[in-house]
Amino acid sequence: MSQHQQPKSSSKKFAISVIVLIILGAAVIFTTAFVKRDIVANVGDAKITKDELYEQLVDNYGEQTLDGMINDEIVKMEAKKEKVSISDDEINQEMDKYVEQSGGEEAFNSALQQQGLTKKDLEKDIVSFLSIQKILEPRIDISDDEIKEYFEDNKASFDQEEQVEASHILVDDEKTAKEVKQKIDDGEDFAELAKEYSTDESNAESGGELGFFGKGKMVKEFEDKAFSMKVDEISDPVKTEHGYHIIKVTDKKDAKEAKLEDHKEEVKDALFEQKLQTEYQTWLNEKKEDYKIKKSLGTN
Repeated sequence: MSQHQQPKSSSKKFAISVIVLIILGAAVIFTTAFVKRDIVANVGDAKITKDELYEQLVDNYGEQTLDGMINDEIVKMEAKKEKVSISDDEINQEMDKYVEQSGGEEAFNSALQQQGLTKKDLEKDIVSFLSIQKILEPRIDISDDEIKEYFEDNKASFDQEEQVEASHILVDDEKTAKEVKQKIDDGEDFAELAKEYSTDESNAESGGELGFFGKGKMVKEFEDKAFSMKVDEISDPVKTEHGYHIIKVTDKKDAKEAKLEDHKEEVKDALFEQKLQTEYQTWLNEKKEDYKIKKSLGTN
């Protein structure tokens, strides 16, 4: 994601929290395999043992983690019972959504790393989430009236704002910016010059591509210039707080009022996600009545 863009909103999917619970649960259980007096930290003369760490984890997170693991087992058993299968293509499509919602591969990988997760962890969560979708889909009805009401209530979010698609080359000083602009005027390729000169590491390798953006997404000087340009026009150096930019506008979209027929499936998907969360809890409570669940955490 460009350093000049505002962060994108996060995904609404509720299943991501399950990963954290499952992994934490696995970590808690794993500690029981160690000798109780193994040392995990020294603080001066004081020592912290693995059994102390385990007890602390169980006290703070044990019940929540255990509930998450129980829920996951119920989903697995019900999916097997109903012969629900998830293909690699379905997993990859869902993974691509996470990457897009994160703002690109780099931001996605960074988010995973910050949470201590791997793609394999996320794949397991995706399988669980898609299994829940397939199991509960027959229980969820969405009427035309609901679709219309949701669209009208959220119409502003479907309206298309005026947007510009642009690339840029960012450098630190005006002298370098003028040199790069002269190379462009002499016929050198913009994208190749971006790779060579641009200090914006988030997009230099892609030729400085920023994608489409609306007003309020970039710093004012950059935005004002980009929106005033014509398609295929390349600007002279533009100074902002980040340095000097050479901007190339590659496409434009006019503001457009949304029509329901163009967004019906999108609205239906949003309503399905909303109802899925509620229906999941109802379904889960029903299944917990069917299964013999006995907890013994903290009884030893």
